[in-house]
This record gives sequence, structure tokens and C-alpha cells, in this order.
Amino acid sequence: MPELPEVEVTRQGVSPYLIDNQVTDLIVRNPSLRWPVPEIAKQIIGQTIRNVRRRGKYLLIDTDAGTTIVHLGMSGSLRILPASTPVEKHDHIDLVLASGKALRFNDPRRFGAWLWCELPEQAHPLLSKLGPEPLTDAFNAPYLLAALANKKKAIKLCLMDNHIVVGVGNIYANEALFAAGIHPQAEAGKVDAERIEILVSEVKQILASAIKQGGTTLKDFTNADGKPGYFAQKLHVYGRGGETCTQCGHLLSEIKLGQRATVFCSLCQKL
Repeated sequence: MPELPEVEVTRQGVSPYLIDNQVTDLIVRNPSLRWPVPEIAKQIIGQTIRNVRRRGKYLLIDTDAGTTIVHLGMSGSLRILPASTPVEKHDHIDLVLASGKALRFNDPRRFGAWLWCELPEQAHPLLSKLGPEPLTDAFNAPYLLAALANKKKAIKLCLMDNHIVVGVGNIYANEALFAAGIHPQAEAGKVDAERIEILVSEVKQILASAIKQGGTTLKDFTNADGKPGYFAQKLHVYGRGGETCTQCGHLLSEIKLGQRATVFCSLCQKL
């Protein structure tokens, strides 16, 4: 599943082609995504795109009339192409621009979304209860310590809870906990302030590094220009269950936590 860095890299890739461009058409070939594409999404036709933002894993395409909300789901991707480019399988939506290019949404599994809302978009049900962005000052050690107080859930599950902090998906939760030396099954409310401060710092550094390096290379993700990301080379634990720890040489353990693959070093990461 594309995570925050992949979505941010996509945003950076498509933004120069969209901002200040007028939308001439919205072609919906298959409206049956995670939620049906609403007919009102076509209100974007004739509008000039003012900005392209990201909130968690959602992309927000702003116009004066409203905002298109895009989610890539598990397998979605956005590409900038000449509008005349032949359509391929799973090319469900084209946002056609006056420049002659199109933003094409491809989603083999159709778990993504293409929605529309009037401004302000913060009131939309998908966005209204999201926690702070991890790369902003709002996500800090005192905030996280307070948010986790008295929580008995595993720290990894809390880190992946979008009500606590947005966009820290499975890959980067694994990596941040390893870097902070925290066992993923540690009871969230019992992790001390010193370790929480380290964890916040590692989350920020790992996500920023992933964005800088173009996102993680996954079989379902390519950047807006078609180039794969390169951060996968630097993963220390995710996808490496049974291999040796890069710090101590001990074999990495792999379990299911919240139905997600969780890899950790039982020596380097403490409960």
C-alpha cells in the first residue's frame, strides 16, 4: 500500500502540471472504486487548479468551487500523460487539462477513492478526525506522550492509528520502532518519555528520508514520472523476517500484529 512518503512524492510529481491549469474534462470510465465516484465530482470541469496538497494519505486538488479528494488505496497510482495516450486496463479516471495533458488514475484493485467536497474540506468525514501530520511541529513528544497515556494497546498499533498521527503506515512504523529500540508489542501507555522523544524524532527522520529518496519501491507503486522509489534499499526490518539484524546480527522475528506483518529484533527492541 502506498504510504505517506509515496503519496507525498506523487504530490510533488504531479503538482507542477496541475497548479494554475484549467480542467477541461473529467472522464470517469469506472466509478466503482472504494466509494462510487460522485456525479458532483464533475464540478471541477472548467475550474482552475489552485493547489495540490496532502493530508495523511489523501491528495487534495483545490479549486475555487471545491476540492477533489484522491486516495490511492492499496494499488492506485497517478500519472501525468498526454491526454491522447491510449487507455490501459484499470485506467479508471482522467482529469483532462487545457495544457493537453491528463492526470490519469489507475487502480487495479479499486480500493482507492476519487471524491469531491465543498470548501472547507476539513469538515469532510474522511478528514475531520485525523491526527496531526508527523512532519509538522504539532507532532511532538509531549503531544504523543499525552495521546498514549493509559493506552494498553501495542505501541505499533497506536503509531498506525490515524486519529493519533496520520500517515505512519506499516513499513515506516516497523522502521521507526526499530530505530528507537522499542518493541512493537510494548504497551503504549507504559513507554517512557525519553523513548517517546526518540520515537518522534525517528518517525520524522525516516519519513523525511523516504520522501527525499523517492518513496519505497513496492510492486504497485511508481512515481508520477514513472521512476520507482529507492528507499527500500535502506529498510532495516520490514520484509526481513528471519534475516539477521543489521545492528546485532540476531535473527529478526516476524509476527502478525493487527493483521499486519511486524518484524523486530528481540534483542535491540525492548518492551
